[in-house]
Amino acid sequence: MEKFRVLPHEWVVVCDGRKALILENLGDEKFPNLRCREEHDHPDAPTHEQGTAPPGKVHPSVGTARSATEETDWHEQSEHRFLAWLAQHLDTAANRGDAKAMIIIAPPRALGVLRQAYSPRLRAVLKGEIDKDLVRTPIYEIEKHLIG
Repeated sequence: MEKFRVLPHEWVVVCDGRKALILENLGDEKFPNLRCREEHDHPDAPTHEQGTAPPGKVHPSVGTARSATEETDWHEQSEHRFLAWLAQHLDTAANRGDAKAMIIIAPPRALGVLRQAYSPRLRAVLKGEIDKDLVRTPIYEIEKHLIG
């Protein structure tokens, strides 16, 4: 795992498709003291509550064959919406000057979705990314991961 220097008042954003922790370093770069500024949970309803229709059928223009279309992955769509919202939220914080620098820690799939939503301003304050799922890890363990 990459090691980053987290200077005082820099942000560490730990997220996945359903939860985000926005942490701020109240310590120094040698002994970080991450404190939670914000916590966002994205409730994800069971599939039977999100989509009720069976998959659609495709009828080709020639012949009598039919085939089913792929089922919609409602959970994946929900995660994409949450991550797009999170990128917008972080961009707003960067534009206000609340976040001068940040590190984002997320699983690879979540990072891929986030990267598509990064604004130029958010890219400017982004110090780095760590592709690891630490959203359910205690904060003191996240500090250890950062300083190695």
